[in-house]
Amino acid sequence: MTYCLGIRLNDGIVFAADSRTNAGVDNISMFRKLFVFEKPGERAICVLTAGNLAITQAVISQLEEGLDDGSEENNIYNVPSLSEAAKMVGHALRNVRARDDEYLKSEAADTSATFIVGGQIKARRMRLFLVYSAGNYIEATDDTPYMQIGESKYGKPILERVVTPEMELSQAAKCALVSIDSTIRSNVAVAPPIDMVIIRADECKIGMMHRIKADEPYYTDLSKNWGEGLRHLFDSLPTPSWLTEKDS
Repeated sequence: MTYCLGIRLNDGIVFAADSRTNAGVDNISMFRKLFVFEKPGERAICVLTAGNLAITQAVISQLEEGLDDGSEENNIYNVPSLSEAAKMVGHALRNVRARDDEYLKSEAADTSATFIVGGQIKARRMRLFLVYSAGNYIEATDDTPYMQIGESKYGKPILERVVTPEMELSQAAKCALVSIDSTIRSNVAVAPPIDMVIIRADECKIGMMHRIKADEPYYTDLSKNWGEGLRHLFDSLPTPSWLTEKDS
């Protein structure tokens, strides 16, 4: 399992992903799930992956090298728009699954995979998409300016309560880390290192790329302070009046 998210703001997009994969409690490995495709000043595209590792790696290879249609030029570095990039991810996913599904299912393997695709191409607006396992996709909007894949339920509450398109990139990065930390606390299949990328609006290049390890001071402090802050807030909440009345 994994957890990845993208947050699309007026000022840019924040991406974050953990790096743990597991095929059982005794088979845990670390693999990167965040991939960058960049021509500085012309395009910056980030793809995040969740699901069957063999499937997602094969999709990333097709995005880099060209789809299985005999044309090496048909790759993510040449798509004219972000919607075409999302469409290409879906196309590559269907290619890989059509090729491998029969064999993987004969081994009772789960062949599902999902992707987050986002970024900006010069002269076009920033966009953020979620590509489903069937290869179709949806786009983030101002009403829901974030996308999640993998083990998403534990990290969603903070996003629902905090994220707006007007949010500063630094605040969104902090929110993403809290979202991932909440997931790590609840699911052993999600774990650091955490890869984070920021693409600032209209720069068409990677503005920041950083790998956050479990013992990084800022991350450990954030996790500790968030937990303590929640406990203090909980303690400060008033007792229900109907409980107080019964006790008196």
